[in-house]
Amino acid sequence: MAKTLVVVGAGPGLGAGVARAFGRHGFEVGLIARTKAGLDALVAELAGPGITAAAFPADIRDPGALTAALTAAENALGPIDVLEFSPGPTEPITHAAGTTVASATAQLEVHVLGAVTAVRHVLPKMRARGDGTLLLTTGVSSTVPAPFLANVGMAMAGLRNWAHALHTELGPEGVYVATVTIASGIVPGRGEADPDAIGARYYALHQQRDRAEEVIGDPDAFRALVDERARAAPNPTGSTAATP
Repeated sequence: MAKTLVVVGAGPGLGAGVARAFGRHGFEVGLIARTKAGLDALVAELAGPGITAAAFPADIRDPGALTAALTAAENALGPIDVLEFSPGPTEPITHAAGTTVASATAQLEVHVLGAVTAVRHVLPKMRARGDGTLLLTTGVSSTVPAPFLANVGMAMAGLRNWAHALHTELGPEGVYVATVTIASGIVPGRGEADPDAIGARYYALHQQRDRAEEVIGDPDAFRALVDERARAAPNPTGSTAATP
């Protein structure tokens, strides 16, 4: 019986790379994101190399919709063996001094509460089987404080912390949990930043099950960027769309 991967927050970059990596190893793939047209395009793309994939549109910020999408994926593809969670940040992205309750909540709803909803749905069955993999993705702002990504970093740091705690708690039960920290842009054809190269790292992590965190890219380069911006002219009340 084929195994099943579900990507929550599937898109044409990272999500597609992860889907291709697992699909090449015989996994069927469920794709969850808000936009049906984008998901349908990705399903068609994956069909080219013979990967079975299906789309389950849902707003990750809506717990009921996300749970329903995960249930639909299970009904269509079978038990979820691997859950990969990697939604992109939502707007607004705020500087540290410009962060508000609303802007912090917007990121927490996606990255933390979305992850909790997804994990709580799949985890009981994984624990009952004594097997399963949870791969929770964050950006480099989860480990390197960046004033221009303050509300994103708050949420992603929380997700990273929870992933490490889950790794420790669930490992003895056979459920593997890891966080992947992306400290790079995702650029086709650019070495380790290529989506397929990144996807291969996710698959290797699932196979090896030997560490709580995988770091892709160079956090020190991002730290240097943060320092450079701080020396230049920080705008504590503005926003930016920099890589999270």
